[in-house]
Amino acid sequence: MSRIGKKAIAVPASVTITLNGQDISVKGPKGVQSWTVVEEIEVKQDGASLNVSPRGETARHRSMWGLSRTLIANMVKGVTEGFEQSLEMVGVGYRAALQGNKLELSLGFSHPVIIDPPAGITFVVPKQTEVKIQGIDKQLVGELAAKIRKIRPPEPYKGKGVKYAGEKVRRKEGKKK
Repeated sequence: MSRIGKKAIAVPASVTITLNGQDISVKGPKGVQSWTVVEEIEVKQDGASLNVSPRGETARHRSMWGLSRTLIANMVKGVTEGFEQSLEMVGVGYRAALQGNKLELSLGFSHPVIIDPPAGITFVVPKQTEVKIQGIDKQLVGELAAKIRKIRPPEPYKGKGVKYAGEKVRRKEGKKK
C-alpha cells in the first residue's frame, strides 16, 4: 500500500477539476494545468476531494499510484498558490536585473547572460543579488532554477556563484604556507 497514494486530495472551492477518461484538467485562480494519467491508475472525484487508486497489484501499479497522486496534488496547489524558487548570487559584480520579462545576469563573464522565461514563468528581482522564479508548474520552476544555478555554481573556496536560498556551500580550506 502506498502511504502517499491512499491520501485523498482536498480540492478548494476556487478550483474546478474536469475528468475526461484519463485526462485531468485543473483550473484555478492562477491558471489551468492538464495532464494525462497513466492507464494503471484510476482517478475518482468525490465532492470536494479526489481519490487515486491503482487498477492492479503489480510493482508498476504501486509506483505510479503515489507518483500520480503527488502530481495531481501539485497541480491543485500550483493553480491556487503557485510555486516559487529563490536564488542568491554571491560574488563581486554578480547581479541580476529585469529587461521587460527577460532576466539579465552579470556573473563575471565577458557578456551578460540573458534568460527568456518559458510560458507560465515570471521572474522577480527584489534585490540585485536575489532572483525569485514563480509559476504554477512545480517541475518547470525547479528545472529553470537548476539551469540558472548551473551557469555559475557556487565554488568551494570563496563561495562565489549562484546558489539556492538557504543552501549551505561546503567550503574548502585554501593553501597553507
